[in-house]
Order: sequence, then structure tokens, then C-alpha cells
Amino acid sequence: MPVLTAKELSALSDQLDFEKVLCCKYQSAAQQTTDEQLKSCFTQMAGRHKQNYGTLLGYLH
Repeated sequence: MPVLTAKELSALSDQLDFEKVLCCKYQSAAQQTTDEQLKSCFTQMAGRHKQNYGTLLGYLH
């Protein structure tokens, strides 16, 4: 695995933060809505951002 530069690590850290925030926001929105279609959509989006977070985290291992 190639060594990441300080700039790449910084960008990766920023993106991890963004993905975490988006996941939390979609989870919160899913919990707050009573519309089942929106709840399903928000839950899917939260899952997608959680998956993105995991993928990005994999670059650090």
C-alpha cells in the first residue's frame, strides 16, 4: 500500500468527518419522520454514508 502524504491524510480526515456527519443527519431525519417512504430513503442514505465511511477508513489500514 502506498504511503499517503500529509495533504492526502488531511483530505481523508475531512472526508471521514463529512461522511460521519451525513450518516448522523440521515439517521436523525429517519427517526424524526413519520412518512414511511422518507424514513426508508433516509435510512438508505445513512447506510450509504456509513459504507462510504468504512471504505475511506480502509485506506488508513
